[in-house]
Amino acid sequence: MHCPFCGAHDTKVIDSRLVAEGEQVRRRRECLACQERYTTFETAELVMPRIIKQDGSRQPFDEDKLRAGLQRALEKRPVSVERLEEAIAHIKHQLRATGEREVKSLTLGEWVMEELQKLDEVAYIRFASVYKRFQDLNEFREEIERLSREPTQHS
Repeated sequence: MHCPFCGAHDTKVIDSRLVAEGEQVRRRRECLACQERYTTFETAELVMPRIIKQDGSRQPFDEDKLRAGLQRALEKRPVSVERLEEAIAHIKHQLRATGEREVKSLTLGEWVMEELQKLDEVAYIRFASVYKRFQDLNEFREEIERLSREPTQHS
């Protein structure tokens, strides 16, 4: 690890501990040349599957795009950033757990809707209306009625 202050190659790890529920290692380091201290975070780099779009094209999984879609649906809703990040982590875990190199965008969309339904029903309806391309009020009504028949899943 190069020192961010002087660029020296020799650094010493002073302290290591698990953070982010064991998903990361936080390391305090000291440069042996200039004695400055700094923190690094280490995570496992896992290859995410490519996403097969409805038109058959393939593109890499984009966490920023996932986050933006969830944030758009959750805009002005009472959902904490922590719960949003947990939902993103759960979706990413599901993607990796498939063991596949490619996953259909429809599958990913279903997982997003499941997470939104747990987080906030209004956000779920917002997302579903675009994702399922609701054509009229009856489709909204049917989805809302289906939701009201299901047991509440809020934590």
